[in-house]
Amino acid sequence: MKKESMATVDSFLCSARTEFNKFIDNISGETFKDAADLILESQKNHGRLHITGIGKPGHVANYAASLLSSTGNPTYFLHGTEAVHGSCGQLVAGDVVIAISNSGETQELKATVNAVHNNGCKVIGISGGRGSWLAQHSDCFLFAGVAEEGGPLNRAPRNSINAEMLVIEALSVALQVEQNWDPIRYVRCHPGGKLGEIRENEK
Repeated sequence: MKKESMATVDSFLCSARTEFNKFIDNISGETFKDAADLILESQKNHGRLHITGIGKPGHVANYAASLLSSTGNPTYFLHGTEAVHGSCGQLVAGDVVIAISNSGETQELKATVNAVHNNGCKVIGISGGRGSWLAQHSDCFLFAGVAEEGGPLNRAPRNSINAEMLVIEALSVALQVEQNWDPIRYVRCHPGGKLGEIRENEK
């Protein structure tokens, strides 16, 4: 590997550390109260949880659906563009949809969010734009923004993806506790691998 490449990696790691620390210093458990309450209220009325994203955040959404489902909150992945081509059929009035977009401004996202609302569902927006279209058209908004992405050109989503994932993971922690998700229930969803073992201190 060229020295230039190694130096660029070092520069990115420095950027990632700076952006991560800056972001995490400005959020707390209180940050997630409204989003968690919106989901819990929907669940109380037999509503379901879905998550969608455009571009790289779409991959984050796929991971998040799996994480949330495995920790007590069944979550359905809603394809960011297929939503307006029939996939909104998975929605039922009263459901909640988490929508992730770094800019919060893409046309595909706007079409999907409008379709979600037209199907009688609430939207939790996650974006790096506090004043973005998504922030303004969400029933609840979670900020996941960074000053720079890091890496060559400072364009490819890197640090912003870390922020989006941290927001989702923190929300999953709150919801897992609300669902009283104990080791027995967790292991029931993980019958394979090391995660599927009950530790002595959990019996």
